Parts: sequence; structure tokens; C-alpha cells
Amino acid sequence: MDSTRHNGRVALVTGAGSGIGLATAIRLEAEGAVVVGCDVKPDAVATAQANVPSGRFTACDVTDQVAIDALVGQTLDAHGRIDIVGNIAGINDSFLPAHEVDDATWDRVLAVNTTAVMRVCRAVLPGMQARKDGRIINIASIAGLGGGASGLAYTASKHAVVGITRSIAWTYRADGVRCNAICPGGVRTNIVSREDPRSDWGLDRLRKFHNISERMAQPDEIAALVSWLASDEASFVTGAIVTADGGWTAG
Repeated sequence: MDSTRHNGRVALVTGAGSGIGLATAIRLEAEGAVVVGCDVKPDAVATAQANVPSGRFTACDVTDQVAIDALVGQTLDAHGRIDIVGNIAGINDSFLPAHEVDDATWDRVLAVNTTAVMRVCRAVLPGMQARKDGRIINIASIAGLGGGASGLAYTASKHAVVGITRSIAWTYRADGVRCNAICPGGVRTNIVSREDPRSDWGLDRLRKFHNISERMAQPDEIAALVSWLASDEASFVTGAIVTADGGWTAG
């Protein structure tokens, strides 16, 4: 860890109250960034504030365009810039396969995992273009690279995040904006611990793939990668889809 790596930078982190988001907020603060974050749950906001005392955290539903615009606007008013974005908020889909997925699950998963990523990027990009500098890191998943990790909605949502990442990286590369995605395997976060599979059939179809994994990552292992991708050390890295799964998908 480099305590000066992000000195003078302002980082916006979604899903900052737990898991990878909290680990990222803690790490970026420790490495010199001013951290602004959000989470949908007030108790998670309190957890983030307790762990990152110099940061500012608010309750925000990332599926709400008005809330996103307010968060970005308040950050720009307070700090004048947003240098780093960690799009980390995400939910799973109870491993529901195509013939069992309901509209409510589909709509909510796509809203949180995909549309919110687009909306946050859309809100911060003009400022990054104006400064000719910006670093966006989207959390996708190995479910965004194949079909065996999760249910239909989650898989579709994370494939879309990969596409969003590549589109932004290509389109804004001349504007000094870098956009990369991380595809974790299993990580010990609330998205796993609170997940209650609603489809025995769906889970059974995924079990062979799940059993290949050697272990789950700790959130800070992913946060370290977020920090590096946001740093000057990764200045020539954009459009990368970085797998962080302990070799789960290497075979």
C-alpha cells in the first residue's frame, strides 16, 4: 500500500458500505484520496463513515437518476472534481435460470448492476473530458465472461458491464479517460452471504462450475486491484477486462 498513491484525487465509490465497496473506500483513503461514497442502506452508510472517517457517505439508491445526479453534483460542488469512480454496487439474482426468472428480479438486477453503471458514468464523464483525466473502474464478474456462474439476470447484467467498459474506453481514450473492468470470481461479501437461492434446478446446473473454484477472495484483494487501475502506474491500461478469480476460469 502506497500512502501517497492517490494524493489530491477525489474518488466516488458506489456500494461503499460493505464488501468490495467498503474495502475500496478504506484503501483509497489510506492511499491519500478524498473519498465520497454511497450505499442504499443507512446502516451501511454508517459503517462506511466509521471506517473511513475523512470521507463523506450518503444513502443513495443508484437506480434513481435524481439521486445519482445529486450525489455527483454535491461532490463537484464540494471538491470541484471527480478523478476516480468505482462502480461497485451490485446485487445477485438468486441463481434463477431463464425459465424461472420473474420480471421484478430481472428489472431490479439490470437496474442496479447495469443501468446504474451507465448513469454514473454518464454523469461524471463531462467533467473528466474537460480535465482530460479520469479513471473509471467497473466491477463486472466472471459471470460477465461466461454462462456458468450465476442466473440469467446477473449474467446478462455483467456481460453488459463489460460492454459498457469497452465502449467508454474506446470512445473517450483521446480525452484522457481510462475505463477498465474487474471480473472477480467468488468474493466473501454480503452479496454471497445473504443470497438465498430460489431455484434448486438452476443451482444444480451451476454446481459443476462452482465446484472448480479453489477459494473465495477477500474484498481487499479486489480493492487492491481497483486502486492500481485507478493509479498512474496503470496509465496505459484502458479497456481491460481483468479477471481476478484465483485461476477459476483459467482452465
